Amino acid sequence: MLRARVVMSKPLFPMLCALLAMLVSVAIAESPSNADADGFVDLFANGDFSLWKVDGTNDTDRARQTELWSIDDGVISASGKKYGFIRYDRELRDFELRLEYQLDKGGNSGIGLRGAIYKGGGSRPSAAGYELQLLADAGRTPNKHSSMSLYRYVAPSENAVRPPGEWNEVEVICRGPHIRVTVNGKTVQDLDQTTIDAIKNKPLHGYLLLQNHGSPVKFRHVRLKELDDAS
Repeated sequence: MLRARVVMSKPLFPMLCALLAMLVSVAIAESPSNADADGFVDLFANGDFSLWKVDGTNDTDRARQTELWSIDDGVISASGKKYGFIRYDRELRDFELRLEYQLDKGGNSGIGLRGAIYKGGGSRPSAAGYELQLLADAGRTPNKHSSMSLYRYVAPSENAVRPPGEWNEVEVICRGPHIRVTVNGKTVQDLDQTTIDAIKNKPLHGYLLLQNHGSPVKFRHVRLKELDDAS
C-alpha cells in the first residue's frame, strides 16, 4: 500500500510558527483585558466614558447631555435636568449584566436593554427594546411602571428595591427570548417574551443604555459578560 508522506521544509516551519504566534497575539488583543475570573468586564474600568456614547435628539442635545454625566472614584453620575442616555458602544445579543444604582427621593431612571441608538421618539429603549424601570418607590405595590418593571409591559413579581439613598444590586440575564432580572438577591422577572403578546416581537439584540431622566442617579460596578451557546 502506498502512503502519502508530507515533508515540511525547514524554511516553511519557522514561517508557520511566526504566523501562529501572530494569530494568538491578535486573539489576546481582541479579548477583554479587564475581565475578572468570572468573565465579567468592568465597562468603566478606564475611569472614563471611552466605551460609551452620549445619545440625544441632536448635536446640541448631545452636548448638553455630556455635561450632565461624570465619574468620580468609580461612581458614574447623571445630575438630571434633561432626558437622555449614554450607550455602551457595542451591540449585544445574549449577555449577563451586573450593576448597582442609587436614587434620591423622587428619583427616576432606567436601564435600556436591547435598545436602539436614541434619537428621540420611538428610538427610546422602552419602544425600540426594553427599559428596566428604576424608581425611588420602595414599599409601593408593583405594577407595569414600577421599579424592575419592563416599563409599560411587564410588572415585577414584587417590589424589592431599597429606600432612596441606598444602593441597589441588579443582575439582568438576556439569553434569546428569556429575560431574568434579580434585584437585591430576589428574582423579580423571569419570562420568555415569546409567550407575551405585547413583547413577543421585541428584538433579541441591541444596545445597553443608562438613562438620565431629569433627576440625579448614580451607578457603580457596571459589569458585563457576553454569553455564547456554551455559556
